[in-house]
Parts: sequence; C-alpha cells; structure tokens
Amino acid sequence: MGMIAALKVFLDTLEEGVLFLDTHRRVVEINEAAMQVLGRDSGQLIERLCPTLFVGTQCARTCEVRGGCALTPSPGEARKSQDVTLERSDGSEVALRMWAMLLPPNDAGLYCAIVLRDRSREVALENEVRERWRLGGLVGRTPVMQSLYAQILRAAASDASALITGESGVGKELVARALHDNSPRSGGPYIPLHCGALPETLLESELFGHAKGAFSGAATTRIGRFEAAHGGTLLLDEIGEISPAMQTKLLRVLQEKEVVRLGENHARKVDVRVIAATNRDLAAMARRGEFREDLYYRLRVLPLEVPPLRERRDDIALIAGKIAGELAERYRREPMRFARGTMDALEAYDWPGNVRQLYNALEFAAVQADGPLILPRHLPPEILQPAAPAAPTHDRYAPPLTRYYRPVVSPDEERGIIRRVLQECGGNRAEAARRLGMSRTTLWKRLSAEKG
Repeated sequence: MGMIAALKVFLDTLEEGVLFLDTHRRVVEINEAAMQVLGRDSGQLIERLCPTLFVGTQCARTCEVRGGCALTPSPGEARKSQDVTLERSDGSEVALRMWAMLLPPNDAGLYCAIVLRDRSREVALENEVRERWRLGGLVGRTPVMQSLYAQILRAAASDASALITGESGVGKELVARALHDNSPRSGGPYIPLHCGALPETLLESELFGHAKGAFSGAATTRIGRFEAAHGGTLLLDEIGEISPAMQTKLLRVLQEKEVVRLGENHARKVDVRVIAATNRDLAAMARRGEFREDLYYRLRVLPLEVPPLRERRDDIALIAGKIAGELAERYRREPMRFARGTMDALEAYDWPGNVRQLYNALEFAAVQADGPLILPRHLPPEILQPAAPAAPTHDRYAPPLTRYYRPVVSPDEERGIIRRVLQECGGNRAEAARRLGMSRTTLWKRLSAEKG
C-alpha cells in the first residue's frame, strides 16, 4: 500500500471530519467523517469553496470578510476554534466545533486542514443540564455565557448578597431568577422590586412596610417586600437609583437583618437573600460619593456581570430563533424564518438595547411580514441604517470613531477615511472596522464597492 493510500485509510478512521483546502479555500480532499457530519458525499464537496459549505454561520461570514480562513493561527498563536450550528441538506441541524491548522509547503498545493468535531450530543447534554439546573431563561453557547452559567451555579450555592451588573436589556433579571431557582431558597418566595420606578417615600413603604395610619392614605397595615421575601430572595433592580437616605436605611437592614415598618418602633427579623442589579457603575459612583461605599461592598459579595449582545454575536441566531418561537406562539402563527441577509443584518448590528431591543425588533418584523419569512426590509430602519456618529474629521490625530458607522459624507470622502484608517492599522481589516465603528461585513462591502 502506498503512502497516500495509507494516509487515506488513516484519515477515514478518525472520528473528526477533516477538509483539506488549497490556497483558494477550495476543498481538495476529505475523509469519511467529514462526509457524515456534513451529510454529503465527496462529489458534492470536492472543489467547493469552503465558505459555501457553511453558509449562514459566523465562521463563513468572517472568512468572506477576511478573504481567507479565519481559523488558521498565526505562527506561535494558540489554536483558534469556533462553534457553529449547520443546517444540512436534509433539513437537520448539526452542532460543530471547528478549528484549522496550517500545513507545511507541499507539492499537492494544500494550504490548511479544517477539523470538524460533531458536538450534537454535547450540546444536547448542555441543554439537559441547563434545564435540570433551571437556566432555561438564559440563552447562549458562547464561552462568555458558559462562564456566566458556571458563575451562577457557584453563586447559587451561597447565601451571600450578589450584585448583577450589565447594560440595559441584557437579561439581569433572568440571572437573578436563575440564582434563586438553583439556591437552597428555591422553595421560598422570589420578590422583585424595581427601585427606579418608585419615588423615595413610596419605595420606603414598599421595602419595609407600614402600619395603619403611618401616613395619609395608609388605611391598613401592609408588610414590605423584605417581609414578603422571608425565607426566599429579594431582587432590588436598578439599585443605583436609590437616594443616599435610602442607602443608609438599606445598609442597616442588611447589617441587622431586621426591618422597622413605617409608623412602628419595634424591629422585625427577616431572613432574606438580597440580589441587587444595576446598569450603572456603582464603583465609580462610590468614588464620587454618590453611592455609599460600605453598601456597595455589602451588596457586591458575589459580583456577576452579564455580557452585552455585541460581545457574543455568535449567540444572536440562537436567541433570535428562541424569540421567533415565542412570537409565533404569542401571535398564533407559523414560526418565523430568517433570510440570509436578515441574519447578516442582525449579527452586524451593535444592539445598544441588547436582547430586549432584539425582541422588539423581531416583533416589529413579525408584524411587517406577510408570511413566515423575514426579509431585511421587514426589520426596523435603525437596524439597517444605524444612527450616525458625530461628523468625521480628516485630522490624522483625531480619535477613531467608536460607534456603529454610517457615512454622513460623500462616497469619495468615505473611501478616503477607510483607506486612511486601513493604512494606520497596517491593513488589518478587523482593527480598521473596530476603529471605524462598523462591522467587518460593512467594511468588506465598502471595499468591494471601491474595487468594483
């Protein structure tokens, strides 16, 4: 048996799929596992451009923007991998983990090998674990979300106060609920309170309760949220909005573990785990004297930060699919399907309002569409034409743009800005896109239009 034939037999015994690509990213050779994973035979795979095999995935989009395999590591760089969910020709889905390795110079013209590992069973197990641990409200498979799940489960085992931080709309309330549901207090009450929605006088009554006649309109005695949450969990949402006076009263309750109702003089013991949430920088507020430092540290025993949607773009398709199912049930209609251009637009947008904004955008699209297929034109205008930043300047020492970019200048001026930033970045398109505040897809389209 010749060396080539022996190598083919060896490759066909591997559990991972392997695709060999030439310098043009065309598939030159594959093994049996790759055909099984992709659900195609060699005749359907050989000579195909690699990105066309993974259409609709973030990996393919990044590859198209870069003009080369995004997974191939630079010399001395650690292996890069990416998880994707691929729809096969028969309509079934397969979860894959992909990585690449550069090949040494060879007579066969092979440039790199793409390795495919089937993660379907692993993902099914992850979903089972998530449901078992009651994390179903949180959606995401990216590393930052996997890390958050682990932090939640560790924090849930403790009875200490937790502070959940993150931008508006990221799902801080879902994290708080997951903490309660997985804690020893899960059989007790879970009481949420939005601190920013109430004036100070009413907030004090809501938190601590009041006696009959304590103030005008207090016709009956009423227990507060602390007493209502006895034996369970109290979520203080938007904790950064409370006044200095209320901060002092809250600190006393956390220290003494007792409350005094308005209009009464005697204290009542409470057994409550407090979870606070905010989209504000409490540490900076404490440094400025706007938030009590001792209260900050009392609340922040277990810090949890929820990442914004723009930092986990690979989760957008997954979250959009979940929202589509919820909207279909709500409106009693066929589940929404997304055209490729629609998903491209969703993944390119920066989502300043995070998951909440994504939900609202898809609900808008569901109303605009006549059928189940959501096209780009069905999305809200701001998704396709994001708000422009301040007018750009030609000062070479001016700071780079940091918001999602839309030109407010002529096409020639725009091309000049892009060329200048690309030159400053040494031709690194990813860095140029970051400085310009646009997605790499948008940058690629601008460069393609210039070449055309």
